[in-house]
Amino acid sequence: MKLRFITFIIALITTSVFAQEVELVAKVSKNKLGLNQRLRVEFSINKQGADHFVPPNFKNFKIVGGPSHSVSQSWVNGKATFSQKYSYIIKPLRKGEFNLPSASIDYDGKKLKSKPVKIIVTEAVKIPKNPNDPDYIAEQNIHLVAEVSKAKPYVGEGIYVEYRLYFSNNVGIYDNAVTEAPQYNGFWNQEIKRDGSQVKTAMYNGEQYRYAVLNKALLIPTKSGKLTIDPMKMDIVVAVPTGRGDFFGNPITKQIRKEYTSARKTIIAKELPLEGKPEGFTGAVGDFTYELTSSKNVLKANESSQIKVTVKGKGNLKLFELPKIETPKELEVYQPERKEKVKITTSGLTGSVVDNYTVVPEFKGKYKIPKTEFSYFNPKDGKYHTIATEDIFVDVTEGKELVTSTPNNEVVKQTVKTTGKNFRYIQTSTSLAPIVKSDFYKSTLFYLLLLLPIIFIPIAILINKKKEERDADIIGSKQRKADRLAKKYLSEAKSQLGNKEAFYEALERALHNYLKAKLRVETSDISRDKISQLLQDKNVDINTIDNFISVLKDCDFARYTPITNVQMNQEYEKAKQVITQIDKQL
Repeated sequence: MKLRFITFIIALITTSVFAQEVELVAKVSKNKLGLNQRLRVEFSINKQGADHFVPPNFKNFKIVGGPSHSVSQSWVNGKATFSQKYSYIIKPLRKGEFNLPSASIDYDGKKLKSKPVKIIVTEAVKIPKNPNDPDYIAEQNIHLVAEVSKAKPYVGEGIYVEYRLYFSNNVGIYDNAVTEAPQYNGFWNQEIKRDGSQVKTAMYNGEQYRYAVLNKALLIPTKSGKLTIDPMKMDIVVAVPTGRGDFFGNPITKQIRKEYTSARKTIIAKELPLEGKPEGFTGAVGDFTYELTSSKNVLKANESSQIKVTVKGKGNLKLFELPKIETPKELEVYQPERKEKVKITTSGLTGSVVDNYTVVPEFKGKYKIPKTEFSYFNPKDGKYHTIATEDIFVDVTEGKELVTSTPNNEVVKQTVKTTGKNFRYIQTSTSLAPIVKSDFYKSTLFYLLLLLPIIFIPIAILINKKKEERDADIIGSKQRKADRLAKKYLSEAKSQLGNKEAFYEALERALHNYLKAKLRVETSDISRDKISQLLQDKNVDINTIDNFISVLKDCDFARYTPITNVQMNQEYEKAKQVITQIDKQL
């Protein structure tokens, strides 16, 4: 009986272990380290029976310890777990951003592979003796990362770069400012609009982080070869735990300012293939449709018709030429009007580009506008495609006849033809009637206009008296003017009350726009210290300046913390009050 029970337990454990999904997982002790530091890399599989482990190629790293092999099995609360691990200690050989390749292991006749792990290696860092050193904690818990959607696009193919700020739950962010924007040399680029800086949660190199997207841009390579995206640099005020607690046991934090830099990104832009390249290809890359249409095919002389050349789809819509139309010399054609309806998305430019030709015939006849062809390269299938249109015929039913010549160069006379209403008979009778006009003098309108000045003179005197009283009240006048100005700049923020991201973006934009108008400077490009200095130079009270900077800081801090509608209303009133105070002093 006991033997049967033990056999049942073993079978249950084995079933529970094999019920899990088998996978080979790679983990690192840290994903960002200095050139003088080491890290631990661990590969684990959660099923028994796996064998023939093959480690990754540790290019750019040196193995200084391992491999070490361990196996563990446990039974906790009725759930069995199994783990087989292979560990290495490695040291970086150079700076940069590297992908640690996949390791592999055989299981049940299949080869399992781990996911690549991204590791960022910086300059040699000063390793503190104290593990609670604030600089060291901030360095290990915050990462500025540039994510590129495709590393090897074709010339003309749209990709995007996204700058993310990852920060762990161990630290808080109170202020941030871009000190050096990235340069996109060799790319046509356009910033992609985002709906605020919403904080999200994601796994970053095997660890859970919060992150916010700081910037996103569409890039289209304009030349082939190795192209470089320079790093973005930021100053960030970080609140880090000191390892000590207050009287109630709450952790004590310390705010420090640190500079963070994203890794330099390299893009390999591929040249478009020469094989199959059409003669009329003008650089269109993407997926498109093409049309040649006419608004009128039958018309009279001197009437106009619109010939439209239209390209629609997704790709580098602004970076190529549309086909030109050829028309007979008897048709007068004006320079085309370009119309673009293009949206910028993460997948590239989407929309349509139209060349609108105005055609005006002068002579009667039937004319042909020859067909056109449009060629483009589709990076998805790596092939060129050509779209051909049909001929367009324009039939001019009325107009001057074309003059033809005889063999002796004599002009052939044409008979006069009556068309429409070119000739009309002289009218022999009329239907004229006398024009009756009423006399304005002594009319009702005459007396009303006569009395209007008598009525409006007392009203004008009263209004002027009130205006003089208001103008005499200098303090009240300044207050009313300042209140109107504050409401003007904060109107958008007020309309977004209740929507945290949109409200704080609008509030911050209103404060910058106000200073931009009053001080005639681009405040979005300068630091808060510089803003304080500019206001001090204008003799603004120091308490008012502190209140203004405080509102700016609250706008940044509120994006990463829960905020109620009551707090948003308080921030709105505080911003309104500080704008009013500054305007009264300027």
